[in-house]
Order: sequence, then C-alpha cells, then structure tokens
Amino acid sequence: MSDMPLVSTIIPCRNEEKFIGMCLKSLLANDYPKDRLEVLVVDGMSEDGTRNVVTEYAKRWPVIKLLDNPKRITPAALNIGIRQARGDVLIRMDAHARVDCGYIRRCVGTLLVSGADNVGGIMKTVPKQQRLVGRAIALCLSHRFGVGNSYFRVHAMKPKWVDTVFGGCYRREIFKRIGFFNERLERGQDMEFNLRLKAAGGKTLLVPDIVIYYYCHSEYPAFCRHTFRSGVWAILPFVYSDIVPVACRHLVPLTFVIGLLTSVALSFISPLGLWLLAAIGGSYGALSLLASAHIAWRKREVRYLFAIPFIFVSLHVAYGLGSLWGLVKTAGHFLGAGLVRSQQLGKVC
Repeated sequence: MSDMPLVSTIIPCRNEEKFIGMCLKSLLANDYPKDRLEVLVVDGMSEDGTRNVVTEYAKRWPVIKLLDNPKRITPAALNIGIRQARGDVLIRMDAHARVDCGYIRRCVGTLLVSGADNVGGIMKTVPKQQRLVGRAIALCLSHRFGVGNSYFRVHAMKPKWVDTVFGGCYRREIFKRIGFFNERLERGQDMEFNLRLKAAGGKTLLVPDIVIYYYCHSEYPAFCRHTFRSGVWAILPFVYSDIVPVACRHLVPLTFVIGLLTSVALSFISPLGLWLLAAIGGSYGALSLLASAHIAWRKREVRYLFAIPFIFVSLHVAYGLGSLWGLVKTAGHFLGAGLVRSQQLGKVC
C-alpha cells in the first residue's frame, strides 16, 4: 500500500473534551492504511481535559500528534497543521465531527481521479442532545429554507462542483499556489479560502456518498449565540479579504432583518410601513410553515409543526442581527481607516 499518498488530517480544537475522542476514534477506524496516515490535533491551549484525551490516544496510536496553537483561533490552527503536515493530501477535520470508515479512502480516491483541488462530502447535522429543540435545530440546519443553497448541508443527489464544502480534502500544492488560511478571520475562513481557490482557477467537488456527521448546538441559548456570531462573521470578512468572501445566501438574513426593521420604523409615520411589515412577515410565515410541514411530514412528527417555525425565525433573525452588527463594525472600520488617511495626508500637505 506504499503507492497510496500520505494523508495528514488536521483537527483544530479548543475545550473539546466531550467530542475529540469520538472524532479520533472515527478516524482511526477508517480503512485507510495507518502507515500512510497522520492525525494532527492542533489545540488552542484547552482548559478542560482535551489535551489529556489526545495524549492518551497518542500513546496508543503513534499516528496522532498534539500541536499547540497559542493564538487559539481556527485559521491559525489550520496553518500550524499545514506547516507541520508531512502528507501530500491534507484533510481538514472538525473536533465536533465523526466520519464513516471509508471517509478518507473515498476523499483521496475522488481527489486523485476527478481533477478537483478540493473534495468534500455531505454534512449530516446531528444534535448533541436528542431533545425536541436539539432535533429541531439540526433539521433546520439541514433544510433549504434554513440554509439556502448550501449544498453540503441540504445534500446534493449527485457529484457537483460547488463554492465550498465542510472540511475538505486538499492537494497540498494548492497552499503553495494560493497561500494559507486567513488568520484575520475568526470564522468563515474555510469559505473565504475556497472562494480564493475558485478565483485562482481551482475546483471544489461535492460527492454525496462521502458523509461526515457534525454535532450542532442543542441548547437554544447556545444556538442563538453561535448563530449571531456567525452572522457577524458573514460581514466582517469584507474588511480582511481581497475578494468577495461570502456567497449571496449569507446576506439573505441581513436583508430580511433590515426589511423588518425598516417596515417597523416606517409604520410609525405611514400606513405603508404596516403593509410592508405584513407583506414581509406574512410571506416569511407562510414559507416557514410550509417548510416546517414538509419536515414534520417527512419525519412523521407533528410536534415539529410547532417547534421548527420558532427555530427558523430564531436562526434567521439571530444571523441577520449579527450581520447588521457586523455591518456597523465594518462601516466603523472603513470610516476610521479613511479618517486616519485624511489626517496623514493633512500632515504631508
């Protein structure tokens, strides 16, 4: 099996004591030759038992190595892993994820024969806790009404060229060609990197029979906080990237929230505002109920008719409000930068 490429799997993590063992176990259970595999866990100086868990696995499995990430952010962890990796193929893994036994073999095999620069599979979102709210959150994050045309989430039926995938299996040389992950992005670095790859002529292939399971937040407050921050980082990358760093679907919740707020403000001075609010709210409500009914029928669970509309609106409003705050911060950044340039020009003159 020496003709198989050496594969380096890179796992950024921080305080993932509850999940990192499951992730490592699924990778070690893969049918890819262990002498052609290394697993790099890049830890952001965890304060729980994460490092102990990884150390115990590393004692039994020499393919596992624990690396330090003093910056404690995901893109820095990825770049540390890339620089330390020995593999010709690099797989980006998440500590909250587990994979099937053929995952690595399928990723590598597809990468070698497809002409793609990056290969990924569909993400099956799994709740951390099997309660109604947790299950509803997972289902909303896997439905087109919830996440738009994010094909790795809504599950394409056949191989498809896409703008991004979850995780990803990369040819090593692309990092020499287009650079590393953007360390100014606390979130959204995968999307931005894959869009840079696309802009440079690279290709990302989504393959439905490659499956990765991702454990999402099941607690409602944690879900809302995470969604809000994701919304913020749908806009802030415009400050730190030289390309358009997001897809159109990431801006839809912002448009929705701005429409709601505008119609509410307008309603205080004109009946037109009430009509606009009714049109936006009514259209959204109808679509939400249709999507919820579709999920409830598919899952044969009537309770989803009541839980899922609430989760949908929480998802879109929290994300949109986060994006609105990101827009404010972005405007402040550019205004501040413009003021500094003006002062510098004034000094020169």
